[in-house]
Amino acid sequence: MTKDRTRIKLMEQAQVTKLLGNDLLHRLERLRINASGRYTNRMRGEHLAAKGGSSMEFADYRDYVEGDDTRFIDWNIFSRLRKPYIKLFHHEEQMQIVILVDASSSMLTDGKLHRAQQLAAAMSTCGLFAAEPVSVYTFNQPTNNLPMVGPSTGRGSLHKLLKFIENIESDEGGNQPPDNAVDTMLKRHRGKGVVVLLSDFLTYGDLKRTFNTLNNAGLEIFACQVLGERELDPDLTSDLRLVDCENNDMLDVTVQDNLLGLYHEYLSNFQNTIAALARQRGGKFLCVNAADDLNTVLFDQMRREGWLV
Repeated sequence: MTKDRTRIKLMEQAQVTKLLGNDLLHRLERLRINASGRYTNRMRGEHLAAKGGSSMEFADYRDYVEGDDTRFIDWNIFSRLRKPYIKLFHHEEQMQIVILVDASSSMLTDGKLHRAQQLAAAMSTCGLFAAEPVSVYTFNQPTNNLPMVGPSTGRGSLHKLLKFIENIESDEGGNQPPDNAVDTMLKRHRGKGVVVLLSDFLTYGDLKRTFNTLNNAGLEIFACQVLGERELDPDLTSDLRLVDCENNDMLDVTVQDNLLGLYHEYLSNFQNTIAALARQRGGKFLCVNAADDLNTVLFDQMRREGWLV
């Protein structure tokens, strides 16, 4: 079935998913997840990573150094210049897309989990229509059980992935840290590519270790922090009792004039830390307001920040 016929069929049928409208799905068909320079779009589902070897496409030359495989010396150039040069090739490599959805207790507030599900559905759609293998994992409980679907490839897998994402539920009281989830995920996952982390990043855990582990596995980090309106701009006008929904710790707060300013300063520092951890490893960071219009997030914010192209 051609792409145009697939689009027509989607337009004629009932709503594909309650997370995204059919018209939104059609717009997402034309977008791709914007991986870094180590991958370059070549053709549907195929990316190029620079490697020496028996690949099909010549890329460039570099000077020979001791220890290089002499099979890749260009002897024609050597005969003319009397200096050995190594031929570099492009190696065709399929980009894996891994999406991790935080379903811990804190994601239940202010529609954060629903927004994370919508973003997971959107990015899965982009990957499937680019013929990239897509896997989706969800985590909440501190166990080795990590519900997942995939890796799935092609448009025919769209309904299966969307149904899995629709059915993600938060287990109240669950608070599995991202590093535990990543360790479990990597026991199943094979291949390089992109990992999309959709979380409020309010669970305990070692994010530096998490990002190092993902980077060492050859996965480019797309860290998306989903926060609610009250977390981004809280109403601090009276004395409060704050309850940590991850561990039920309580803190009584007496509101002072500078409290809101201190809160915003802390939030900014926290986000800058996450962004630095991601970018130092060649990744990306984005904060999404769960209350913002979804079209604005996908087609304005994510495109402007270089997440989607």
